[in-house]
Amino acid sequence: MTGCVSCGTGPTWNIGLTSPEVARPVLAITSGEPAGVGPDLCLALADRPSPCRLVVLGDLRLLATRAAMRGLSVQVVPYDPQVNPAQGVLEVLHLPLREAAVPGRLDARNGAYVLDILDAAIAGCLAGRFAGMVTAPLHKGVICDGGVPFTGHTEYLAEATATPRVVMMLVGGGLRVALATTHLPLAAVPAAITPVVLTETLHILHRALVEQFGLPMPRILVAGLNPHAGEGGHLGREEIEVIEPVLARLRSEGMDLVGPLPADTLFVPHTLERGDAVLAMYHDQGLPVLKHASFGGGVNVTLGLPIVRTSVDHGTALDLAGTGRADPGSLFAAVDLAVTMVGERR
Repeated sequence: MTGCVSCGTGPTWNIGLTSPEVARPVLAITSGEPAGVGPDLCLALADRPSPCRLVVLGDLRLLATRAAMRGLSVQVVPYDPQVNPAQGVLEVLHLPLREAAVPGRLDARNGAYVLDILDAAIAGCLAGRFAGMVTAPLHKGVICDGGVPFTGHTEYLAEATATPRVVMMLVGGGLRVALATTHLPLAAVPAAITPVVLTETLHILHRALVEQFGLPMPRILVAGLNPHAGEGGHLGREEIEVIEPVLARLRSEGMDLVGPLPADTLFVPHTLERGDAVLAMYHDQGLPVLKHASFGGGVNVTLGLPIVRTSVDHGTALDLAGTGRADPGSLFAAVDLAVTMVGERR
């Protein structure tokens, strides 16, 4: 796929302040579910150079305890925007746990704590204190069991920022795969793919590729919904009645769109190399291919928000919490991609 994602350290900035360290944009890193691997992954950031200043949001004692449990020499300190951190120091914006956390043991009483972290990151981004946010994994069930209906990071961020439509895109393995629909039962997908949804989704995806990924004229490969993209109407008419008319209209507006393409042949190298991103019609149409190519190093990106947000591509991995066996690759990639997106926005 052309325009492959850069996972380098990204650009550097100087906005005229006397201290280069203070001048660096600040990324908020949410530590996620306290019983999961989120705290472990965040500790791995302490010794990793970045052109952005990385500030972990969470309970300072939790992170210090997890470091001691694993025998790490990471120094965990409170975040002070006026003080330049040394290498090997993890800066933490302290938000207290509701209950003591035990690795691998979920506690619904800490569901509110996880939301405290998210709310602080969102507020900091909207106020300009943070240039963007990177999220470690949380556990939806714990939050719901704590009394707050919660469907996921993406939906929560959209509501908190008053964004009417957002688009989930995963990045990794040289691929960018966005979704027209996300967490829906398969039976509900056809009715959810309307001309309005498809039009707004493609506008958001196109704009993000230009403004946040530095692609002046991105080419988007659009999957069909049905096998063989409907086989001329014999296997379904959604391509003829919905997808094709939307693509034709948006092409007339100047977008470079290819499709609708049969999904079984879209994800082959000679087709992928013709585009900069794929729009899949539903979750399990696009994401299995990307996760096969990049699992453990993929990044979840929320497009359409007024802020930069990236995330790991995996869950809380309760069985690995506190063991030192959790792979921080996806968090590293999410941080690197956020750095790139922040640089493009600036």
